[in-house]
Amino acid sequence: MTNDIRRILVVGASLAGARAAQNLRVEGFEGELTLVGSEARLPYDRPPLSKGILSGETDAESLTLNPASTYASASIELLLGEPASQLNTAKQTLTVGGEQLSYDALIIATGATPRKLSGIPQISGVEVLRTIDDALAIKSRLQKDAHVIVIGAGFIGSEVASSATRQGCHTTVVEAAATPLTRGLGAQMGKICGDLHSTNQVTLLTGTTVQRVIGNEQVEAVLLSNGLTLPADLVVVGIGVEPCTNWLTNSGLEISDGIVCNQYLNAGAPGVYAIGDVAKVPNQWTGEEPKRFEHWTAATEQAMLVAKNLLNPDAATPYNSVPFVWSDQYGSRIQIAGNPQGTDQAQVLVGSTASNSFVAGYRSSERLTGVMALNSIKPFVQYRRLLMNHGSWADAIELAKSMNE
Repeated sequence: MTNDIRRILVVGASLAGARAAQNLRVEGFEGELTLVGSEARLPYDRPPLSKGILSGETDAESLTLNPASTYASASIELLLGEPASQLNTAKQTLTVGGEQLSYDALIIATGATPRKLSGIPQISGVEVLRTIDDALAIKSRLQKDAHVIVIGAGFIGSEVASSATRQGCHTTVVEAAATPLTRGLGAQMGKICGDLHSTNQVTLLTGTTVQRVIGNEQVEAVLLSNGLTLPADLVVVGIGVEPCTNWLTNSGLEISDGIVCNQYLNAGAPGVYAIGDVAKVPNQWTGEEPKRFEHWTAATEQAMLVAKNLLNPDAATPYNSVPFVWSDQYGSRIQIAGNPQGTDQAQVLVGSTASNSFVAGYRSSERLTGVMALNSIKPFVQYRRLLMNHGSWADAIELAKSMNE
């Protein structure tokens, strides 16, 4: 273990940041350790925001990852309620709330922030979903017979639509692309996921954009590119996120849709690392150029890896992970593993699309590059394991035969 590291700062009290701080203690770091977070709340889990919180099945307090006593017992100082505003990698200082903190090593886990539509007024009833406060604001408007417009048919938008429908709202999803999730899943599987909306009495308008939000202090309606004007008590914008890197201007780090890191999660400056949604990292498993992985599993895996690599740089391990993400919508579970992008050669291997229960594989030449499952948790687990072992397309076919016998 590196002996000259006496103080470590973790910036971002996210899942990734909180886990990184805890893992540093697990790995034997005994020096000063501070977790910095812009929200006054203790670190919490975000996936339930669009599901349990909006449906009323989960309360905000239950999302807290650990009580304050857990951090205290591990001697992790919490500096919450103030965002980091400047980083000087040359002087090894971090500015938080006007105070300069020195560090020997630094982990950046500031995550991402929701994209906003240009020209959309920030009036009451126009919301994004990223924090507990966002979720509570949306939930307060999910009243029976309320008119809800969701902009974006990605996973967050679709989960919001699902929760709104469960609350008895009249829900419309507006998607700019011709088919939802095409970029990630291809047209065939994207359409199947999109069909979940219509089969659950939600209107899905594809190839459509919002031209104008109507209302003065409170949203009243939206004007769409197809000429329709729809009444709206609530508009939720879910068109993706942008990494939180504005505060890193003049830091000396390379910023390009995130903090560009090497395979060991180092951000290009001595002792500085990045993890989670904000980190642009090469993944040995995919063999691709650096990219951001906006997944819960990536955050937890990188939090474990960064603690090991930071404390033992001479024995650093490259990031090597099969990407994995899931989404719960309308009582159905969608699971994706690997890298379906870059190929639309999707084939159902197990089950059937007619039954809304299947596993589809994505093929590139003779390689199995990814799998997508709908309501097929057990078969999906086996295919995810096959991806981890770099199974071929022939292996995927053989596994399907054994399952279908």
